[in-house]
Amino acid sequence: QVHLVESGGGLAQAGDSLRLACATSGNTFSRITVGWFRQAPGKDREFVAGVLSVDGTTNYKDSMKDRIAISRDFTRDTVYLHMRNLQPDDTAVYFCAARFGFTAHPKNESYYGYWGQGTQVTVSS
Repeated sequence: QVHLVESGGGLAQAGDSLRLACATSGNTFSRITVGWFRQAPGKDREFVAGVLSVDGTTNYKDSMKDRIAISRDFTRDTVYLHMRNLQPDDTAVYFCAARFGFTAHPKNESYYGYWGQGTQVTVSS
């Protein structure tokens, strides 16, 4: 079992930076692939970033990859999503998700079996 808790969301202005955190529990951190997804009002949930368990390979949403980064802290069993130059279009609920082991489809939410409750990010212009 994997328990995920997101934090770090809140209100931001255009151009600001935020760091979201996904704290994991269950003594599984080294064995899980973690992804960040987001869902804006009235839109489908979409992939933002992910990191594979096996070798730490990262994947990013193409349109955001120049201003986001995902990282892992093995001392805190936490995955971070660093976002800079936030824009109003980044307003969404951000979720972290996890699965055990490797996946060849890290951008597909169907391959993740564990989800956090989400953290709201609101960006004003």
